[in-house]
Amino acid sequence: MGEGRVDARPFSLEAFLRIRLILPPAFLVAVLVAAWWAYAPGLSGPFLFDDFGNLPALGGFGRVDRWSRFLLYVTSGIADPLGRPLAMASFLLNANDWPADPEPFKRTNILLHLLNAALLCGLLLRLGRRLRLDETRAASAALFGAAAWLLHPLFVSTTLYVVQREAMLPATFVLCGLHGYLSGRDRLHRGQRHGAVLVALSIAIGTLLATLSKANGVLLPLFAWITESLLLAPQMPVRDARTRGLHRLGIALWLVLPSMLLIAYLVKIGIGLAGTGRIGLRPWTEVERLLTEARVLVDYLYQLALPRPYSRGLFNDAQNVSTGLLDPLTTLPALLALAAIVVLAIGLRRRVPALSFALGFYLAGHLVESTTVPLELYFEHRNYLPAMPLFWPLGLLLCGDGLLRGLRRVLLVALPVGLAWMTHTAAELWGNPDQQALIWARRNPDSSRAQLFAANRELELGRPDAATARQRGFLDRHPDDMAVAANLVGVGCAQQALPTADAQRFNRALRGSTNPAQFSYNWFESAIGTLQSGRCAGLDAPLIGAWLDAAASNPTLMAIRGRRQDVETLRGVLSLATNDGPAALAHFDRALDVDPKPNIVLTQAARLASAGHLQLALRHLDHRSFENQPPERFEANMGWVHRRLLAKQTFWQDEIAYLRRQVEADLAATQSPKP
Repeated sequence: MGEGRVDARPFSLEAFLRIRLILPPAFLVAVLVAAWWAYAPGLSGPFLFDDFGNLPALGGFGRVDRWSRFLLYVTSGIADPLGRPLAMASFLLNANDWPADPEPFKRTNILLHLLNAALLCGLLLRLGRRLRLDETRAASAALFGAAAWLLHPLFVSTTLYVVQREAMLPATFVLCGLHGYLSGRDRLHRGQRHGAVLVALSIAIGTLLATLSKANGVLLPLFAWITESLLLAPQMPVRDARTRGLHRLGIALWLVLPSMLLIAYLVKIGIGLAGTGRIGLRPWTEVERLLTEARVLVDYLYQLALPRPYSRGLFNDAQNVSTGLLDPLTTLPALLALAAIVVLAIGLRRRVPALSFALGFYLAGHLVESTTVPLELYFEHRNYLPAMPLFWPLGLLLCGDGLLRGLRRVLLVALPVGLAWMTHTAAELWGNPDQQALIWARRNPDSSRAQLFAANRELELGRPDAATARQRGFLDRHPDDMAVAANLVGVGCAQQALPTADAQRFNRALRGSTNPAQFSYNWFESAIGTLQSGRCAGLDAPLIGAWLDAAASNPTLMAIRGRRQDVETLRGVLSLATNDGPAALAHFDRALDVDPKPNIVLTQAARLASAGHLQLALRHLDHRSFENQPPERFEANMGWVHRRLLAKQTFWQDEIAYLRRQVEADLAATQSPKP
């Protein structure tokens, strides 16, 4: 009788609530899976650009398989005063020597990007609850905000660019620190005094770990202060009399004081550099940088608001510099736009707190990299952390009730889907370096780096005529570009004959360049090797000597100690190539005097010995003593720590002593009578 009966009990409230609890995590998992699909085509891409300037440190002191080498490796970073040791250590997850396979590095970056999106979703959900939103709207808006950030194509150039794990890892610790801050504040709100300890530990530990990953991690206290002042305090003040004082003291000590010290430090840098003219290797002044960065920030916002599959990519060295408020004309409007955003962020903190918070967070996130510190002008990865909450206000709008509710619900799904498609398209480009090179060159016609990247890919594809035409056309517009002129010489030599006109182009660029960063020691070293092999007709010692003379006549180059040492060392290398040992020794001695360092004398003496000039190698080792050096003065940076570790391990002394023993043994062998 009971067979085939269907349970007709009504759907219970308890079951409904269980489904509502399960749905947000399920949707988050679906978004993460979609992001993996979107990024997967880029896993096959190669290392690029700054990867080659940073990752070879994995093998710089030998395979990192013992504690002493680990310490030398993680302290060898020079990108920040603290050297980013935690980010450098993270690369050991994928390799402990160099060269290495790029795919594991890229896979780890994608996984870290997914982790950051999950942390962001949780943070936005917690903030939504503090705005007293209903759970469905809070969860939906948080999921949309995190998904839009996760799937935005602008961040492909962060996630698939291996070295930019250094931009991703501090974001992880900033998010963890903000989660800890919210947990501590909640306890204070409930009258639990130990919440103050959690606040302090979260900010202190989070800031330390984030800053050891990259310098902009120091912004965590400012991010927490913005979260507190623009979003939490107006909506959820701490009213409990027992904990209100602790809360205010914690804000003052852990948020306001570090933030003000950071701002004061940045102002000090700006004042110190304002009247110095061009800064080191940079082809612009501090004032020009500040004016230009206003336009750059507006351009970032434009790309975030109107995404596209293909961005400008990595090569932004052709960024147009602002030399005045109206040169170019967009400079003043950009400054006014940023001022308006600041006013909006402050003025909307009670009426639209989520928008106020997102705008304030974005501007604060650019404080280190887009103000007075003389970094390069433009990089997309600088938006990775600042843009994290930027799409949350849109999510709140789309999840609300009222006019056009149906359309807004469609957009809630359609926008992340569209972003995922664009990111997948961009990732396909990152997995195809040949197409990538051509597209980036087309989008950056005045970028030396973009044209070099494209020309080198064309050369690898067996199209030297295309590479030559590309670079000659670029030099017609930018005749003082050393990098392209040098590469053009290399293309000619790859075809076994160097055209005289291309050699003259390089000479002119060496004399006239105002960008000392383009001078490449490694290129000259390779050219001297080509000379010795005889593989390039038209390339001879007098020509390379004339190029070095041209470089020595360039006042911009010679104003930099490292470039003076490079030119003198290369003259020594060229002398060795023509078997003139005494001249090589004289050049090496002068180069060492420019900037005495043990690694320099070691390399130069090894060159002399390898060329058979054993006595000269010993004389060069005696030119400067690096034994029993007095401890150098303390400096608050990782470079000092690294040098102290090298000194404690007597690394350079041991290397120099070993070389000396080898040279002496070889010399004795040559002087001993034959049996």
